[in-house]
Amino acid sequence: MPHHWHVGENDTDEEITEKLKRQGVRLGRGGIAPAVFWPALIVIVAVSALAVAFPDQTSEVFTDVQNWIVSNLGWYYMLIIACFVVFAVALCFSRLGRIRLGRPDEAPEFGRVSWFCMLFAAGMGIGLVFYGVGEPLTYATVQPKPGWSGSQEDIAGLAMAQTFIHWGLHPWAVYAVIGLALAYAIHRRGRPVSIRWALEPLLGDRVKGWAGDLIDILAIFGTVFGVATSLGLGVQQISAGMQSIGVIDSVDNTLLVILIVAITFLATLSVVSGLGTGIKWLSNINLSIAGLLVIAMLLIGPTLFLLRNFVQSIGVYFANLFNMTLDVGAFQGQEAQDWLSDWTIFYWGWWIAWAPFVGVFIARISRGRTVREFIAGCLIVPTLVGFVWFSVLGGTGLHRQFFGEGDLVEDGKVSPEGSLFHVLSDMPLGTVFSILGIVLVAVFFITSSDSGSLVVDMLASGGHPNPPVWSRVLWASLEGVVAIALLLAGGLRSLQAASLATALPFSVILAMMCFATVRGLRFEHDKLRRAAQAQRLEAATSHIAGEVFSTMPDEPALRDYVDDRIDYRLSRTRGGWRPERFGPKHRE
Repeated sequence: MPHHWHVGENDTDEEITEKLKRQGVRLGRGGIAPAVFWPALIVIVAVSALAVAFPDQTSEVFTDVQNWIVSNLGWYYMLIIACFVVFAVALCFSRLGRIRLGRPDEAPEFGRVSWFCMLFAAGMGIGLVFYGVGEPLTYATVQPKPGWSGSQEDIAGLAMAQTFIHWGLHPWAVYAVIGLALAYAIHRRGRPVSIRWALEPLLGDRVKGWAGDLIDILAIFGTVFGVATSLGLGVQQISAGMQSIGVIDSVDNTLLVILIVAITFLATLSVVSGLGTGIKWLSNINLSIAGLLVIAMLLIGPTLFLLRNFVQSIGVYFANLFNMTLDVGAFQGQEAQDWLSDWTIFYWGWWIAWAPFVGVFIARISRGRTVREFIAGCLIVPTLVGFVWFSVLGGTGLHRQFFGEGDLVEDGKVSPEGSLFHVLSDMPLGTVFSILGIVLVAVFFITSSDSGSLVVDMLASGGHPNPPVWSRVLWASLEGVVAIALLLAGGLRSLQAASLATALPFSVILAMMCFATVRGLRFEHDKLRRAAQAQRLEAATSHIAGEVFSTMPDEPALRDYVDDRIDYRLSRTRGGWRPERFGPKHRE
């Protein structure tokens, strides 16, 4: 694509709009893409309205959908996630890993520390805080995975390893697949910020028509419902924290709705402030709070046990990596399918539903990185940080349950949203740390809604980097509405079902992205290889010519003879020249 069609940093909104139209983007009034904006908006509003008007019936439908997906397509989710991991690792170590996501000499836009902070904050967010203490504890006590056997200590090690599976390489491989495809399209090929362009190497000009519209609509569905799932989890934990420190006596739907409305309002303010001033500032804040919280728990809590737990859990993780990746419970019956529905398959659906949002975001902040650096950054650093996080928070919960008060399991259940505040409340300055935990969840909430709203707005505006403010406010508000609707229509079960249902069609798009990315990067590699060969040939020719002339006798006639040679290299044969016939009479 001509370089002058690329969207530049100093382009005005009008210039950007004209460039988008030249690339085939169909924009209507108000700066939106009507073929994407209106279908996505109508369907999401309709689903939300039905959930609010008929909560019981909607909950039943969501439950049926989730049961059908788990029963019939659970194996598919497990296999496709494993394929994404293999694809990302193989591409990282391949010869294509040297290609830069941008111009060949372009430097990264952000420093590594800020880049890692934004990667981690966008990719995980609320879920880390919500499940940090409760998930390993649940696996080790009240809900071990069917098929596990051994002593309590063995089960606890497997519980930590299973948590690492859910929050380590596997989700980040999904993000790396879509993020790389988009970063290549945006920074290397100069395409708009839109999911459809990631498939251009595979679909060609068809991405400019109805196929591209459908891809972006599905991406909007996944982003809105994925973010709504996170927001629903977030307000449940905020309310549990408020109850723990004595601000409220009990939690009900009214309180949850009020919290969603309040924090969605704050998220909308962040959205309007813009990506550079909003998301980067918030990412640094919540990563700082998260770092402070995990360091405090490590130093104040059972430090030696937590360090041992970290090392041992990594060993159990690698020892069971392949088994846990592909364990679909084929011989454990319905009990295993129910467990997978509650945990692993829910997570895989959640990560895929989040993928458009996270992919667009990490693609935008990764300009100037090489393919290898991008994949390694996405896979290694967030995975290690996640391991440390769960080793400290999850290990603290396990230590309290097995060697301390033993009060985190009540009536045969573990409360994921309340376990963190049970642990924090007994620490020195427990109230302070509980308040920090609430603030952390709230800031993650705002970051998720902030980033998700901008991504949805860009998709609905044809990839315009500065979509209309009214549209940003609309999508930020709509994410809060969807979260409220899903909570009223069945709570966590409906949130899980919504993520699974929206992830199913988009998983096919992600698989297509793998093929499209390889095809595009091979083209870039061949182009770079041919350019390097031509450069080496030119250098060798110049060197040989210089050597010949330096050793040639100083005879002017001989030098003129050599200089007058005709260049018969194939590269000099260009065509297009028609010789005159033999004399003036042939010109008549």
